[in-house]
Amino acid sequence: PPEPTAQVSPKDILRARKVVDEVYIDEKIERYIIDIVFATREPEAYGAKDLKPLIAFGASPRASINLKRAAKAHAFLRRRGYVTPEDVKAIGLDVLRHRVIVTFEAEAEEVTSEDVVRKVLNQVEVP
Repeated sequence: PPEPTAQVSPKDILRARKVVDEVYIDEKIERYIIDIVFATREPEAYGAKDLKPLIAFGASPRASINLKRAAKAHAFLRRRGYVTPEDVKAIGLDVLRHRVIVTFEAEAEEVTSEDVVRKVLNQVEVP
């Protein structure tokens, strides 16, 4: 088989990363991201007390940094210079699913981390 050829140079990737970093994110959206991540650790504070016994470990504070980055990248790929709550929701499951560890009780009930993250994304109030 023929050798693959580069379609994008490393310089282009670095340039795109800089552009993504410049995508605007409102303080309300930043707070929304923090609330989502916090809700994986303290779901009862967001009206989801039924999740508390299902979560062994919620997402760490670093998850909010990565969720923000991913939301900016999602907005960029949608050709927008700003982040919307829909960007956060669209990428939230992919960013958080491996950061939320469910309890044995959850596993026994066949509840996955994806189920928990979906519930959190639906529960946290959108700005």
